[in-house]
Amino acid sequence: MSATTVTDIVLSPLLPLWLIIAFGVVALALVAYGFVRRAPGTFWRCFTLGAMVLAMANPSLVEEQREALPDVALILVDKSSSQTVEGRTETTEAAMEALRERFGRLANLDVRIAEIDPAEAAGEGALPGSGTRLFGAIRRALADVPRNAISGVVMVTDGAVHDVPEDLASVGIEAPMHALLTGARQEVDRRLELIEAPRYGIVDQIVTIVFRVHDSGASSGTVRVTMTPPTGDPATHNVPIGERYEMRFLPDRAGLSVVRLEVEPRDNELTEANNSAVFAVNGVRENLKVLLISGEVHTGERVWRNTLKADPSVELVHFTILRPPEKQDGTPIRELSLISFPVRELFEAKLHDFDLIVFDRYRKRGVIPEIYLQNIANYVLEGGAMMVSAGPDFATPLGLHTTILGDLMPALPNGDIIEQGFNVLPTEDGLRHPVTADLEGIQNEIPPWGQWFRQVSADAKTGDVLLDGLEDQPLLVVQRVGEGRVAELLSDHLWLWSRGYDGGGPSQELLRRLAHWLMKEPDLEENALRAVAVGNQISIVRQSMEDSVHTISVTSPSMETEEVDLTPGLPGRAGIDLPVAEAGLYQISDGELSTVVTVGELNPLEWRDPRATEDNLASIVGQSGGSISWLNYDPLPTVRRVSPDRDLSGNGWIGVIDHGRYLVRGIDTLALMPAWLALVLFVGGLAAAWRSEGR
Repeated sequence: MSATTVTDIVLSPLLPLWLIIAFGVVALALVAYGFVRRAPGTFWRCFTLGAMVLAMANPSLVEEQREALPDVALILVDKSSSQTVEGRTETTEAAMEALRERFGRLANLDVRIAEIDPAEAAGEGALPGSGTRLFGAIRRALADVPRNAISGVVMVTDGAVHDVPEDLASVGIEAPMHALLTGARQEVDRRLELIEAPRYGIVDQIVTIVFRVHDSGASSGTVRVTMTPPTGDPATHNVPIGERYEMRFLPDRAGLSVVRLEVEPRDNELTEANNSAVFAVNGVRENLKVLLISGEVHTGERVWRNTLKADPSVELVHFTILRPPEKQDGTPIRELSLISFPVRELFEAKLHDFDLIVFDRYRKRGVIPEIYLQNIANYVLEGGAMMVSAGPDFATPLGLHTTILGDLMPALPNGDIIEQGFNVLPTEDGLRHPVTADLEGIQNEIPPWGQWFRQVSADAKTGDVLLDGLEDQPLLVVQRVGEGRVAELLSDHLWLWSRGYDGGGPSQELLRRLAHWLMKEPDLEENALRAVAVGNQISIVRQSMEDSVHTISVTSPSMETEEVDLTPGLPGRAGIDLPVAEAGLYQISDGELSTVVTVGELNPLEWRDPRATEDNLASIVGQSGGSISWLNYDPLPTVRRVSPDRDLSGNGWIGVIDHGRYLVRGIDTLALMPAWLALVLFVGGLAAAWRSEGR
């Protein structure tokens, strides 16, 4: 900042200015009349009246020590995704180097440089893919600068801007805005626009994907579009340019299925980055079918039934076997209200229609022949699920463990039955496994759950023990067998929790989570990598049954890969909230597992039309008095300081305003008509006039 001294004459009137002017006008009229009449002493009267007017005006000589205040100019560099194509990055860097040098020559000017990268392009709080919000960035960069200090704005961009205001007043600055455009005129590009891409689909039911192919170099004709599903062969269609087109996809499993659509590139197109679209369809199963077989009527039977019936996604088929069909007890036929147990229909014809079979206190009674038990074993090994809820009979030779199904069970009874009060406690595996890890109160040293009073003593040979009973006896055991899953609950006293005895417990939640884990619910997998997009962050969680340090790789839509270390959290879980900049599909892997997550818009504004253009900025730049230059065609303009009332741009140059702002650091004042001098002049003038009249 430079200091200067400025001297000026300043009036500090002793009376209101209008009164001084009126007095002066009257005095001037009297003096004029005197001169016209050639009255003696008129000159001295004029002198005296003039001294009076001057004394009332009170003139002073003021000397100010001024310190010049710098103006602020902003150079805004667009580094959004569309700026990465066709040499625009190199053009931008060359222009910035020259602009720094040219602005550096200008005195009394602070130059701010703001770079808008993909993470900031959409603006604060916006989702990635919401476009380049250049004017929002201008407001943020100059938020702390007074309006009369803004000298000008220079934007280095491709013109693909998506928040251009209608008028200059909306921008909030009164200074020239200049645009230096990268890219080339009349660029050609082909792109794929997703119109409808369902995020969810019913397993084994077709979902429809709707899209359109745009080609700025052709308005008609057909192009080849290939859809690549996660399994199976790609399908290629000839698609009309510019028209809506539908393709079909069949989710064949629950969980995420990644589908890729890609249109063939054209010659000399701007970029192939928008020639493809990758999206994920989350397959969900409709009407999960559960077969519940109760060996006898007991208090806990209703717990299973009520829990499964309350789940809207479950279709329950329930049979209670009251007696074998060959048993004869003399009951009159008219008093029987039983139906025969459809063994062949359930365990041969329709066995694979069920997602889960639950044996609730079932014992061998000759109802299900050995050949059908073999069918059940094969069903589990091929991907089905079986749950055994054990009662006292399970510890006897009549228990299911003595059949071929015993080979699938992770725990076998040792013949003892424990009948005394005990607390249900989670094991180390139980604190990690999704079936039990999120049960209310499980993280307490002793969970606040009510006691049970009966447990079948068993030895766990395989699987994961999630809950313990008395003396560390396994209470809930799960395991994978072949392609299927098996679980054992070695007590029939779960109903005490549902009745609220001794404070109750999470009976319904435990059974619901257990049933859905058995039916392969993706959210309950014990060894899983999960990712959820929340705004412009990806929340990543690695679920594991072991303690280990997990490093994951995150691949962005532009195929850039970043290695990230996860932070340990609850037992069996590690995670991170990762900020992201780009819109699209992110691929996440730890070498063993992988997943995908979609962030932001399916069709990012950045790629809807990445061609360079001046049309978006022409109006607002013109209103500000600025100019638009194409860096690939025009020489880089020189930079000048100009007055606000002069032209702000011209041929080969751009202007930034010199507001001439300053700060007064000191002031000295000298009265030009002090009171004593005014008195001398007044008295002297009157004396001279009197003397002149006396001659």
